Amino acid sequence: MCGIVGYIGKRKAVPILIEGLKRLEYRGYDSAGLAVLEDGKLHTEKVAGKIVSLEKLIKGMDFHARLGIAHTRWATHGIPNDINAHPQIDCTGRIAVVHNGIIENFRGLKGYLEKRGHKFTSDTDTEVICHLIEEYYDGDLMEAVRTAMSQVTGTYGIAVISLASPNEIIAARRGSPLVLGQADGETFLASDISAMLRHTKQVVYLEDNELARITPDGFEISTIENIPVTREIQEISWTVDMIEKGGYPHFMLKEIYEQPLTIRNAMRGRLNFEEGTARLNGLNLQFEELRHINRIIITACGTSWHAGLIGEYLIEEYARIPVEVEYASEFRYRSPIVGDGTIVFAISQSGETADTLAALREAKRKGATVLGICNVVGSTIARETDGGVYIHAGPEIGVASTKAFTSQITVLSLITILLARMRGMSADVGGRLIRALDEIPDLVEEVLKEDEEIKKIAEKYYNADNFLYLGRGLNFPVALEGALKLKEISYIHAEGYPAAEMKHGPIALIDDRMPAVVIAIQDSVYEKVISNIEEIKARKGRVIALATEGDERIKSLVDDVIYIPKSIPFVSPLLISVPLQLLAYHTAVLRGCPIDQPRNLAKSVTVE
Repeated sequence: MCGIVGYIGKRKAVPILIEGLKRLEYRGYDSAGLAVLEDGKLHTEKVAGKIVSLEKLIKGMDFHARLGIAHTRWATHGIPNDINAHPQIDCTGRIAVVHNGIIENFRGLKGYLEKRGHKFTSDTDTEVICHLIEEYYDGDLMEAVRTAMSQVTGTYGIAVISLASPNEIIAARRGSPLVLGQADGETFLASDISAMLRHTKQVVYLEDNELARITPDGFEISTIENIPVTREIQEISWTVDMIEKGGYPHFMLKEIYEQPLTIRNAMRGRLNFEEGTARLNGLNLQFEELRHINRIIITACGTSWHAGLIGEYLIEEYARIPVEVEYASEFRYRSPIVGDGTIVFAISQSGETADTLAALREAKRKGATVLGICNVVGSTIARETDGGVYIHAGPEIGVASTKAFTSQITVLSLITILLARMRGMSADVGGRLIRALDEIPDLVEEVLKEDEEIKKIAEKYYNADNFLYLGRGLNFPVALEGALKLKEISYIHAEGYPAAEMKHGPIALIDDRMPAVVIAIQDSVYEKVISNIEEIKARKGRVIALATEGDERIKSLVDDVIYIPKSIPFVSPLLISVPLQLLAYHTAVLRGCPIDQPRNLAKSVTVE
């Protein structure tokens, strides 16, 4: 959610901090601020609103500071306003803190500190941290932070500076990501690699319950119990071009158009045409372990949960293994049954989703083998799972996930083929599925050529207040995802349903003001879906159909058609997802919505 940036080195800090914050805008926020040390003073500037408001606030202020921290806040405790924005300051005005996460016991700590004479000015839980550090400071900022954070219950990623320690930044982490970057004579701190990618690719990730003392020459890491930690620096492969718009009006559109490449990257080196199977060495499971899986649990949130549902349909149909898909936010609170032979897959684009992390840790406590499907190398989920598969989608900046979703589906398709081949599926069938996957990037290119036609359809319906999305079988989760995309970025109420369930409630809503988007490709349930369309039309409903290329019959039954290239049902979610993304995108643009930063949403949800 919120974003943290820190810098200490030989250059002016403020331009680097502002640039870093802009790289983190996609994470979602409602206020911004920074603090720097200069001329023996702690300067703090913060404001409710966007980073541009912070830039206006500091315009004309000629800061020469070589050390500073900055923050974009997504409100949890206290409304978005100037006072509640970060950084938060202690009573003396000498200590500044920025914080991602939630301090669950802040009320008790606040009461204790008030009795000790501390005066609070904000409604935030974060301010408690400032006063705790002030309370425990005795000449060593690192030790004051260590003692303070040992009193805290909850999640945090923090950066701390103090006038008493003008040559260091202290960072600490529990449950909210922090990454350190190193260059020649300067060191960076951020909640996301993208904030420092222009300056360095040499990074180290803090683990939970670790602190770092950051200086221009590097950093030293230790645990909350003061045990020194040695960690190797990693080289990041992402480039600055990957986090630029590249001429597109929005990151979301750019990422939709990147999908032929990102789907190919998710498959690269993993297709075994000769044996009709997949190569997924990252799972870290032996042949016999894979053969004796008797149950799979997939846990995820949001779009990743929809990908998991598609994985459920695929794995059960082809590998014949029972699969359950759990909301990560509910998984650990319902005492899940995890027995022998159970594999848990945790899916997360960022690899930092708090609910998914909590679910995988609960699964590990119960003895399950936990595997990750994520995008960010070195992320917490990647480090804490027993194995897994990277989706290789590259940085996804738009809050509404597009290319990560199709890459997740691609990886789940590969897992399906691998498991199915081990459990009796023939090489011929496996080869047919592998070849169909291999063709998908080219077919997605064909779908993207329909962009202008999809835009024309959006122009007809963008004023609607409600949408219904319908699909059957494997394409029911695709309908759910299509509805979510429209909700996320256009603020139109939309619901996804199995097409046959329409008559068990939603049909009461059908009229000429509620468009229905119906996935009606030519598969085993095509005639059933046609019947559902007839039911909608009989009630004066308007229908946008996604149909198989060459299907002339459907033209006479619906109001608008988006054609999908012919392929086998196994890969249909990959093809159908793309026009649904484009439909949501163009609808939101026509409604004047902020595409890449929809209100109230965050890219990386690091609080429960």
